[in-house]
Amino acid sequence: MRCGVAMTTLSLAWLMATGCSKPAQPGLAFSGETTVDHVQLLVDETWVDAAGQRHVDQEIFDSAFSMIDEAEDFILIDFFLMNDFLYSPAPGMRMLSAELAEKLVAKRKSHPEVEITFITDPINTVYGSLPSSYFTAMEQAGVRVVWTDLDQLRDSNALFSKPWRVLGKPWGTGPGTWCRNPMGEGRVSMRSMLKLMNFKANHRKVVVTEKSLLVTSANPHSGSSAHWNVALRVDGAGMLLALQAESAILRLSGAADFKIPEVRIEPATSDRKLELLTERKIKDKALAMLADAEPGARIDLSMFYFSDQDLVRAFIAARQRGCDIRVILDPNKDAFGRTKNGIPNRQTAAKLVKAGIQLRWADTHGEQCHAKMLYVEHADKTATLLLGSGNYTRRNLDNFNAECDMALTTSQGDPCMGKARASFDRWWSNTDGRIYTTSYETYVDRSIFRQAAAWWMETTGMGTF
Repeated sequence: MRCGVAMTTLSLAWLMATGCSKPAQPGLAFSGETTVDHVQLLVDETWVDAAGQRHVDQEIFDSAFSMIDEAEDFILIDFFLMNDFLYSPAPGMRMLSAELAEKLVAKRKSHPEVEITFITDPINTVYGSLPSSYFTAMEQAGVRVVWTDLDQLRDSNALFSKPWRVLGKPWGTGPGTWCRNPMGEGRVSMRSMLKLMNFKANHRKVVVTEKSLLVTSANPHSGSSAHWNVALRVDGAGMLLALQAESAILRLSGAADFKIPEVRIEPATSDRKLELLTERKIKDKALAMLADAEPGARIDLSMFYFSDQDLVRAFIAARQRGCDIRVILDPNKDAFGRTKNGIPNRQTAAKLVKAGIQLRWADTHGEQCHAKMLYVEHADKTATLLLGSGNYTRRNLDNFNAECDMALTTSQGDPCMGKARASFDRWWSNTDGRIYTTSYETYVDRSIFRQAAAWWMETTGMGTF
């Protein structure tokens, strides 16, 4: 009996170690920096009034659409979610997937000389089970669609992925009716469901043209159109960094013939520093920002998923040094009309609050607080704003998913930094009769079982976050 338990334990340890120790693909975990003059912080936010009516204020995709209109040479897009799964018409909702597809098809028709490449994740066809009318229409119009080869990414869920590679992968994926579509209407194949269980994703959200760059936490997903999100748009700089980072995804997905196009970089006259970061480099930057924060420094975090233990410890250490920290987390209860159990944020929140960190929950009403934004002030009167696709989880930050963030460092008086502070203050204080957040006690969770479940999912990769 003891021998059997020992062998099982060793086998599980071997599966996890060999699955997770594989190095990241060349070109991933990218970092690069430049200086910029023209940069904007864009914010999508949702709130309710005293009567409980939901309101949505949005900037991100209107700006992305203007970038498409302005492009003269090329457009490169990388978005994780673009479909109508789980969309339900409601106040503030938009058919974002249709809007983007129609915009790109119209661009190809009116300006066929503009090369358009769209990188995406196979989740949009439920891993080959359901066709996407949007991507079909774009391809017919001449848009090059590149489906990310997720098999080239590291195995975050090694306990499943190792045996799947032997028993499931040889059967491929494709249409079928064995299983209910977990993301909406229709039926999908068992092969596609098994592919999904690898829990891998190209989770990036990037738009690049020869003139501009946008990195965001937002997806052009109709069902997500009322979510809170943030973005940085840069004009005249940063585009080459994004193209270099995206070329790694193109290469591992069989599009190695992609040639990085020429871009017009305008010499910057300011000292604003912009860093483009992917995968593990995002975590390294966040840890460095927290480690460098001096006593009394303002630190604000808004985050959809937070479970990475290195970052939890870094926040607690910063608080113990005397930093002024405020955290807004999504309560992990709303998932497109379905109710979740609060894992992992409620378990992380308990640790942060116990350490004396101020914390409030996004007061969501069907939407999600999908923003991933860290703001840290420095002793030299500068500040750094870090945002993009990366949740603060093992899967997002330890070279498993493909992710992309940008970090902007400039004076605290810069308009971007002022907008970041004003947005967070508005969310925190519920000013002007707008209700954005609620107190920690609203969703406090002391369940030891869910605490253990959150640890297990984060450690083994067997959770969806």
